[in-house]
Amino acid sequence: MKSYIYHNPECETSRNTLEIMRASGEAPEVVEYLKTPPSREQLVTLLSMMQITPRDLLRRKGTPFDELELDNPVLNNAQLIDTMIAFPILINRPIVVTDKGARLCRPSERVLDILKSPIAHFTKEDGDVIRHAGEAQ
Repeated sequence: MKSYIYHNPECETSRNTLEIMRASGEAPEVVEYLKTPPSREQLVTLLSMMQITPRDLLRRKGTPFDELELDNPVLNNAQLIDTMIAFPILINRPIVVTDKGARLCRPSERVLDILKSPIAHFTKEDGDVIRHAGEAQ
């Protein structure tokens, strides 16, 4: 199975996740989801694969979340999905899909658990070093 990353190149976490994947030997298909948003069906599938709710996938920072009053508990899953389709910036990122599963990779090191051959350690853009579980310190 080909791996995918739903990516925003303006996002440091997304860039770090993509580089962790590449450093681990992955050649993911990069989907810039703001330019090519997922369909409703794709988004529903991704949510199911990640085993999270639409509310768990909503991004607040730098989005119309507050203006759209998306914290309103009356809004159901279908309404939240429809809103994310209408405003893809509301979809939190990066989302990674591999043959080992799908994850919202915030923080970026969450990707390590779904990579075939995860890199032992990686230095993020901000200088933080992450280590994969099981690596000798």
